[in-house]
Amino acid sequence: MMLRALAALAALVLSVSQVSAQDLDKVTIAGWSKPISEITNILAEPDKGFFKAHGIELGYVPGTGGGSAITNMLSGAADVAFTDPASLYQALDQGEDLVAIYNIYPQNVFNVVAPVGRGIETAADLKGKTIGVYSLNSGTRQNLLFLLHQVGLTEQDVTIQVTGLLNFGPVIQGQVDATAATDTGLYIGRLNGLGEVNVINVADSLNVPTDVFVVTRAYYEANKPILRRFLQAYRDSAQWMIDNPQEAAKIAVTRSINGRDEAVNLGIIELRNLSAQSETTRTKGLGHFDVDVLQDGADAFLAQGLISSALDMRRVVVTDLIPE
Repeated sequence: MMLRALAALAALVLSVSQVSAQDLDKVTIAGWSKPISEITNILAEPDKGFFKAHGIELGYVPGTGGGSAITNMLSGAADVAFTDPASLYQALDQGEDLVAIYNIYPQNVFNVVAPVGRGIETAADLKGKTIGVYSLNSGTRQNLLFLLHQVGLTEQDVTIQVTGLLNFGPVIQGQVDATAATDTGLYIGRLNGLGEVNVINVADSLNVPTDVFVVTRAYYEANKPILRRFLQAYRDSAQWMIDNPQEAAKIAVTRSINGRDEAVNLGIIELRNLSAQSETTRTKGLGHFDVDVLQDGADAFLAQGLISSALDMRRVVVTDLIPE
């Protein structure tokens, strides 16, 4: 009798697991990067199952910047773009009907870095210089353009050279005078012998978020229940990485393409955890927006000629899907 009961229970568990696997809703993220250690909370899905727990089968399409993330989403290769506000502003300016549904990193982590002795201390000093960027459709280039326009310069006043993701080799070797990067890129560069540098932080001029989740308005309207579960799962994963950075650093060794050194992973993850939090998120919870900040960014991009039309970010930002 006991054996029959155990067999029946086993069959029930198997049946439930098969049904749940079949019932998962697929949501694919178009990333701005390859699977690197700073997004370990996403890469840890096979180990932690945050998304599966909310009925989501997670997919990930790598990219070469925020612009490529939006392009991949619009092409149908993904459902949700992991992108930067500058790329969002430009897509909206080009007539795309998009909505921002979650504030991934409220703090702006973009910068321009130049070794001391290159004569670069301010954005105005970039005139006539060669500057590296991750890619031509990355946030590094867009934020560099913002800094240039702010001091009356344009892209024609500098030479922009693609140097690749988190790559400080060219600036160390003198192939470029400075490089547009992020806080994690600077961290890795310093570990690789970058030396003493001057850092121009974009946040000192405009502290818009680094990245947000963006979808088309049509997808948002048609898939609110799925997106709500997706965001709950993402927030769970982000909170886990904030609470357990050492565990995340260990998982990154096997799940990321650049995470062979656990100690380096930990430094990167701790930086990214800081950028995921702000005064707004500490009050309202992870993922919440300060819409006025995004509006200030759109207005600044318009004033500097980086976009050609006024944007109403209160129409673009939606908060009804963010977990409370």
